[in-house]
Amino acid sequence: MPREARSRLFYAGRPVPDAILRRIAVITTAPALTLFQRDDCHLCDLALEVLAQARAPEFESVFIDEDEGLEALYGMRVPVLRDEAGGVELDWPFDAAAVALLLGRTGEE
Repeated sequence: MPREARSRLFYAGRPVPDAILRRIAVITTAPALTLFQRDDCHLCDLALEVLAQARAPEFESVFIDEDEGLEALYGMRVPVLRDEAGGVELDWPFDAAAVALLLGRTGEE
C-alpha cells in the first residue's frame, strides 16, 4: 500500500481506512445547527441577533430563496433553526432561552 494511503489511526491493531476517516471528519466538522433564512429578511436578521445572544455555536446559514424544495418546506416559516443531530426545528419567533434549551443548556452555564 502506498505511504500516503496509510492511516496513522489504529483500531484493534489495524489501520483505520481513509474512507472511514473522511466520514468521521465530515461528521465531526459539520455544524450542529442550521438556520434556514431568506435574503433581505428582517425576521432572519433578528434570528441572527438571538443566536448571538444565546452564544450559539457555529451554524450553517441556508438561504431558501432559489431552492424549490426548501421553499416548499420552509417558505412561510423562515427563519427556522434546525438541530441537525436531533432533527428538532424551532420556528420563529424564538428567543435565547429557547435556543439554549434546544442546545441542551440548563441556564447554569
